[in-house]
Amino acid sequence: MNSKPEKPFDIVVLGAGESGVGAAILANKHGLSVFVSDYGQIAPRHQEELAMYGIPYEQGRHSLELICHSLEVVKSPGVAETTPVMKAVRKAGISVISEIELAARYTDAYMIGISGSNGKTTTTMWLHHALRSAGLDVGLAGNIGFSLARQVAYEPHQYYVIELSSFQLDDMYKFKANIAILLNITPDHLDRYNHRFDLYAEAKMRIIQNMGPKESFIYWADDPYVNRRVKELAPDIQLLPFSISRNEGEVSAFLNDKDELEVKKNGEAIFCIKRSELALPGAHNLQNAMAVALAASVVGISNESLYQALHVFRNVPHRLEFVRSLKDVRYVNDSKATNIQSTVAALESMTPPIVLILGGTDKGNDYSVIEEAVKEKAIGLVFLGVDNDKLHKAFDGKVAQIADARSMPEAVRKATEMARPGSTVLLSPCCASFDLFSNYEDRGDQFRACALAMS
Repeated sequence: MNSKPEKPFDIVVLGAGESGVGAAILANKHGLSVFVSDYGQIAPRHQEELAMYGIPYEQGRHSLELICHSLEVVKSPGVAETTPVMKAVRKAGISVISEIELAARYTDAYMIGISGSNGKTTTTMWLHHALRSAGLDVGLAGNIGFSLARQVAYEPHQYYVIELSSFQLDDMYKFKANIAILLNITPDHLDRYNHRFDLYAEAKMRIIQNMGPKESFIYWADDPYVNRRVKELAPDIQLLPFSISRNEGEVSAFLNDKDELEVKKNGEAIFCIKRSELALPGAHNLQNAMAVALAASVVGISNESLYQALHVFRNVPHRLEFVRSLKDVRYVNDSKATNIQSTVAALESMTPPIVLILGGTDKGNDYSVIEEAVKEKAIGLVFLGVDNDKLHKAFDGKVAQIADARSMPEAVRKATEMARPGSTVLLSPCCASFDLFSNYEDRGDQFRACALAMS
């Protein structure tokens, strides 16, 4: 579609991935005129869907005159504010919202929003597992699975557990969570926030906007930024902090003296599970489990159901996913580690020696954060990326074996050559994947396939 319509579209959707197509379908169902624009190529299955619903679209370009002749824009998370199309939309003064904001207009379901720089995918899926296992009608949405908009349109649920990125929160205004979970805030995506941590952090804090006394905010009390901002904002909501380092004061979940995850309400213990009985190991997963336990307690599922959910759960693909062991070398896929703190968590959970595969599209990483852990645990590094200069400057001379790779088969081969019996080849890239791969799933899938193909 090239010519501007006589009447403006009610909704223009920028980006035709799962989020954008879901938004277009929902708007179309409610009688709104919709146009979809994607600067890249739209997947054939999504083109077929849009055609099936009679929704006009374009690909390989953004027709600015047409887009700016609209009443509202739904911006997919991957569309940056610095792009020409967004500059034009902002200049035109058009309202811009996220797919989540649009979907929330058409449902009165119980909303649980989960954000954080690290751990949100695992926590989202773990909580969804807990609620579903307890017999609740619950959908999984956000950055996982089918979009919230698509589900609201054609598969409505009574509850939704939604993983929320900072990009989605940027364009949410009236959305209100019944339970908001904020796991942590560490530097990530700074390239999208003028390399300013404060702008990124404030985007995360938007998760509690519009909440009132009947809503609950679950957050990590040991995160200095979150703890400080909660005190400054003093929101009139139920605060449910959790902590690993302390078990006194106002925290609602903590590690007690018996090495148990304990949940308290009004000063009384209401749930306990031994740390050793949690399905997922590591300090970061203990934090995730605390958030899950608190949210499940607010919703009101039984202790028996909660115990089973925390005890029996399989981690998500691409997050410390054990792939195989071959000739006494373990292969672990942590492709979802797209920032420094995720890789820190991975390194902390692994015993040396490690051959670490890292690299990709850098997002303003400070590699000095992982330098000591790398020197302590890594016997080799494989830099997987188009431009590895920053990695070489950070690590050359600090690890005995370093190699470059321009493909996953090359990276796995070189890492295997560096490995020795008893070691782990760990893909934990620290970086985005878009220089060599379609996304982090593609990167992780290729790593898994390469590891499984060896004999």
